[in-house]
Amino acid sequence: MPADPVLRPHAVSPPVNLKNHDFAGFVEALAPGGANRVEQLKLFAAVFSHGAQEMADLKAAPQVRATTRDWVQENGALPKLRIVERRKADDGFVKYLFESPLGGRFEAVRIPLFDTKYVVCISSQVGCALACDFCMTGKMGFERNLETWEVVDQVLQIRAEAELPVRGVVFMGMGEPLLNYANTTRAARIMCHPAGLAIGAKSITFSTAGWVPGIRKYRADQIPYRLAFSVTSAIPGKRALVLPVEKTWSLQSLVTEIKAYAEETRTRAMVAYVMISGFNVGLEDAEALRDVFDGVPVMIDLIDVTDPTGKYLPPTPEELATFRDHLQIVKAPIARRYSGGKDIGAACGTLEASQRGGLLMPVPVSG
Repeated sequence: MPADPVLRPHAVSPPVNLKNHDFAGFVEALAPGGANRVEQLKLFAAVFSHGAQEMADLKAAPQVRATTRDWVQENGALPKLRIVERRKADDGFVKYLFESPLGGRFEAVRIPLFDTKYVVCISSQVGCALACDFCMTGKMGFERNLETWEVVDQVLQIRAEAELPVRGVVFMGMGEPLLNYANTTRAARIMCHPAGLAIGAKSITFSTAGWVPGIRKYRADQIPYRLAFSVTSAIPGKRALVLPVEKTWSLQSLVTEIKAYAEETRTRAMVAYVMISGFNVGLEDAEALRDVFDGVPVMIDLIDVTDPTGKYLPPTPEELATFRDHLQIVKAPIARRYSGGKDIGAACGTLEASQRGGLLMPVPVSG
């Protein structure tokens, strides 16, 4: 009888983008090269845990056979974002401006916490289609969704030069992450994989301006990451003035999803409330929050609006103190988020590629 044919790794076209897959997709992508389970894990770790910069760096991955290593070198690719500039604020926040070979510029922010770790605020789109009126990104309009690797590479590049470990990620940069659901959730799976970036699932937060279809899918898929909901006003007419999504998905439909999310996760849902002087910090606003969230376990995260155009201003100290007194009727924990990096346009709602300020930090020629 003839001998069994020898199975040899075969080439693929186009090259495999090794940064564009969660572990399940990574395994599938390496299948033509005949990689075994150990090799799959070692190579995945080389790309994400160890942050390989070039394909040649993968040659150092341990426990990988020469045939597998050769196949990966011939058929793999590690694209990279270019750091156009980075700026450091007086409070230690660092804003990065990235440019992609696929086109477009977008930003991310490195946030220091307790001098022990960093959280990275990342973008999910070039621009944003939801056009929140106080948000600089919303004024840019929408260009495109970021691919999975573009989302992850923001964290990889910031981590590579960070003095402290990156222990958290928030999807609160440019874009609505639930409008780029497949890529952002895949990126999050890479981030929390033990052989990936090893960031705890509860340390990854998706922030939504109220895109109800995305929230429903998020719940249906039982996504383990945290979800934050931007409300900004519990009075529908007011909310529609600053969050146009209200005209498509009403506050009541959003509250229904928030209640379901809180019940399913057995946690208090985080409700982000952007405070605007003379607009949404009165007694009627507190009463509306009380009525809308009656029986819904939430915590209210107060955020000062940051609008470089000057159209919207944060509350005065007197307005803030009075509003916090009014909020006692809501019967929910109240927190005030620190919006850092204001001098470099890194505060909530101000990410825009043209923003300047702070200390300009050098960028290597290689990018």
